[in-house]
Amino acid sequence: MKEIPAVGLGTWKATPGEVTQAVKVAIDTGYRHFDCAFYYHNESESEDWDLPLDRNGMVIPSDTDYLDTWEAMESLVLEGLVRAIGVSNFNQEQLERLLDKPNLKIMPQTNQIECHPYLTQEPLIKFCQSRGVVVTAYRPLGGYSDGMDMREDPVIQDIAEKYKKSAAQIMIRFQIQRGVVVIPKSVTPKRIVENFQVFDFELSEEDMTALLLLNQNLRLATFPAAANHKDYPFGKLPDV
Repeated sequence: MKEIPAVGLGTWKATPGEVTQAVKVAIDTGYRHFDCAFYYHNESESEDWDLPLDRNGMVIPSDTDYLDTWEAMESLVLEGLVRAIGVSNFNQEQLERLLDKPNLKIMPQTNQIECHPYLTQEPLIKFCQSRGVVVTAYRPLGGYSDGMDMREDPVIQDIAEKYKKSAAQIMIRFQIQRGVVVIPKSVTPKRIVENFQVFDFELSEEDMTALLLLNQNLRLATFPAAANHKDYPFGKLPDV
């Protein structure tokens, strides 16, 4: 099992110019975990669109079984090209199928999923942790729901006032105390620094319960639809 910092910097939807400066600020702040992906399109090498579309604008999925893809990823670890591999947006059924693979050589180190107080993911997190898979929470600060910024939720605001912290810091600390790695995205220097200042306080059990009770199973992350493919992770979102 490899170690991973509990707090990282998310770079999803940060433009190339923005992300460069954000990473510089984060490094100076003490971040050593950066969430990057070809799909984010904020690297100079990533200018071409990477999802093939049909004439109706629907994603054309691959027929390759993700277990076969995993074997190819395992070879990268065995050849010393990467240190660890994991998955993203996997539900329990998908992850269980991978973990129970007869000839599994390399365990998935993490399952990266959308997770915030309105989508607490309790069953999936418990399953992952029971099988030794670290959960990484993306979009931990939520976003807008019915025109309201999740950080303005009265419960979160009250807890933030109690600890003299920002709503974002409360939402990040919430994940840390659940044993979940968290990767809040920001390109604002002040917020990048603030999001890292979450190790000098601890939420009470009562406040953790109050945050868990905010759950609405609300998904905010959306992906292009896939044509006629029930298992494609960017079409009908899996129940994670």
